[in-house]
Amino acid sequence: MSRKQKLLDKVRRNIRNVSLGDFEALINAYGYIEEGGKHPKAIIESYTMPYKREKRIQSCYVKDLLDIIDSL
Repeated sequence: MSRKQKLLDKVRRNIRNVSLGDFEALINAYGYIEEGGKHPKAIIESYTMPYKREKRIQSCYVKDLLDIIDSL
């Protein structure tokens, strides 16, 4: 199993308790992060998702990211 798949499985198992490092690593595995403005933006293909940088990412941002990844 690849690292990308292991990270994705780890995030799917526990959506409510995802660290900022895991969240941003998952974004970087499928796209990139655009800095600037008030909040950073996750850019994955044609999808853009702004999120708030916190120690623990809110589950709504994680669910949105997983929906984007599933639609690819």
